[in-house]
Amino acid sequence: MAHPVAEPRACCTSQIVIPARLASTRLPRKLLLRQTGKSLLQHTYEAAQRARRPSGICVAADHPEIYAAVRAFHGRVEMTDPAAASGTDRVAEVARRLDGVDIIVNVQGDEPELAGESIDLVIRLLEEDPDAVMSTLATPIRSRQQLEDPACVKVVVDDRGRALYFSRSPIPHAREWDNSLLSADPPHFHQHVGLYAYRREWLLQLARMPQSALEQIEKLEQLRVLEAGHSILVGVVDEPTFGIDTPEDYQAFVARCGLRKSA
Repeated sequence: MAHPVAEPRACCTSQIVIPARLASTRLPRKLLLRQTGKSLLQHTYEAAQRARRPSGICVAADHPEIYAAVRAFHGRVEMTDPAAASGTDRVAEVARRLDGVDIIVNVQGDEPELAGESIDLVIRLLEEDPDAVMSTLATPIRSRQQLEDPACVKVVVDDRGRALYFSRSPIPHAREWDNSLLSADPPHFHQHVGLYAYRREWLLQLARMPQSALEQIEKLEQLRVLEAGHSILVGVVDEPTFGIDTPEDYQAFVARCGLRKSA
């Protein structure tokens, strides 16, 4: 469901935190790759700077090399526990030090093409709905291959734009398949885009909560929030942002950067 543009009901202070981990499985040390002349992490940091609502950006680093790389491009960075269980825990560690901040936005370090408008949207959703503790994004799915790919996380929402469920399985499940389902307007299927905004106090609670049953089955942390009975607002954007997970992803990103420079 699309959300109309509106002014926030109350003034909230927001901050972006980018959890940055040196080790990565499918693409070793990916955040420090710099075939474009800038590290992948710097590209993400600069993309986040295009957002208008946040008051600042901080990288939550797990390793001195990450820390040094951010300082080299004059970004703000703080060291976090190298043994942190997840990026959310790393974000929460920095959030504990941010007094006076109402909303924390978790931007993944491998999202160099994230639109500033997307960050502003997840913040605005929380500004406009005081009952929600968290917001995220989704984008329409128009490919059956993508719909059936477990790596593509799906989400279904209610009429108020609140998440009903997230799954690696195709949801909603079409009992009788017809290809026209993929071209419907409004769309039937949505891919979850892993950008999150949290109310700071809720984020600190979330980091202390044990994994929930559905979360352990699906390996999706956001299900912990739904199982606890809280609302997650979902904004819909027309174009997804793709994280860089594989060498092929990175080479495609490098090629796009080259095209933009030559345009």
